[in-house]
Amino acid sequence: MTTTNTFGGKAVLTFAHVAGMVDMVALPVWIGALVEHYKYNAQQAGITVTLFLVGVVIASLVVSPRFNRWPRRPLAAGGFALAAVAFFFATRLPVAAESFGALASLHVLAGLGVGCALSFTHGCIGRSANPHRLFAVANVALGVFAVFFLGGVPQLILQVGAASLFWVCTGLMAAGALVCALAFPDVAVTADAPAAAAQAPLAVKRIPTAAWIVAGVVVCLTLNQSMVFAFVERIGVDKGFGADRVNGVLIALGLVNLTPGVLAALLQKRLSPLLVGLLGPIGQAVLALTIVNAASFAPYAVATSLYVFMVIFTHAFLFGLLARLDPTGRAVAATPAMMMIGSCIGPALAGGLVHGIGYPAVGVAVCVVTCAAVIAMTQVRRLLRAPAGMPASSESSALAA
Repeated sequence: MTTTNTFGGKAVLTFAHVAGMVDMVALPVWIGALVEHYKYNAQQAGITVTLFLVGVVIASLVVSPRFNRWPRRPLAAGGFALAAVAFFFATRLPVAAESFGALASLHVLAGLGVGCALSFTHGCIGRSANPHRLFAVANVALGVFAVFFLGGVPQLILQVGAASLFWVCTGLMAAGALVCALAFPDVAVTADAPAAAAQAPLAVKRIPTAAWIVAGVVVCLTLNQSMVFAFVERIGVDKGFGADRVNGVLIALGLVNLTPGVLAALLQKRLSPLLVGLLGPIGQAVLALTIVNAASFAPYAVATSLYVFMVIFTHAFLFGLLARLDPTGRAVAATPAMMMIGSCIGPALAGGLVHGIGYPAVGVAVCVVTCAAVIAMTQVRRLLRAPAGMPASSESSALAA
């Protein structure tokens, strides 16, 4: 029997996480292809990707409250299959500005499918024996994928054409559908997820206030990430650093992304998720200001290489905290919604700021969002340290470093 705690179950969940989180890797290539080859302006490119992320959010908001009631395997596989079909039809559209309406519609369909599959994936990760570690390992796999994607897909686009980006997405989603259909795991009952929690679908359990606030912090993290990352390739090119050197930075970014998941797993018992959740957004703001204001290549390259590291490392700790706060799995099943609410606003917001003001305005926006995240994490700390913040048994585990 394949469960969330068997090797096979963990492997399937890891693969599904990589397939569903393709936007985390592909954003600069995605936006760059739409601007450079489809001839969209910055705002149109941002809106197109945003519509994909809106689909993810809608699907996740529908699925996550029903995570323990709906059949997981067929819906996870079906979600990836829908995304594969949508991306396949995207490959058939002309690589030209007039495809905007049709391509945008297909992005919505693809997002709905990915959001459905990813919600069941993250919900099952949250119901595993060690959600923090499994989520961190899944992000290591995402980093490995990023190396190959960022190293190969830009070259593929140059040699074959921009539609090859959607061929890659089609193949990835089809593989996700097949893997989930064959071996999507059942939820296991473990020492960290006892029988009472395993029977959560039979009970109505309130999600703690602190969990909702942590979810808001995740939204802030991903909003900051997507605002900068969506245009990081364009920033480098427009500053005159050269397409080859910028592509080299993206490859370096993929290599750096191999490390945050490993470090998050190793430091699980050494760092408090409250401290990481507080410092992560501040680190994002520092790096974002460096990227958008860099006058030379070196600071741009270093800050860009580390930018995604910050959100992956911080999110691993917040994911583990959420899984402890809500052992039913519903909160972490909403992870795609948390991430994509921020991610879907980011490209369109950044596109508008770039189009109307310029790249420095994006750095200012990141600082504003960072202030909101810091205030929210301070509130979470207060709630978890108050006697009424959450049940005592959960409080001690949530605050464990």
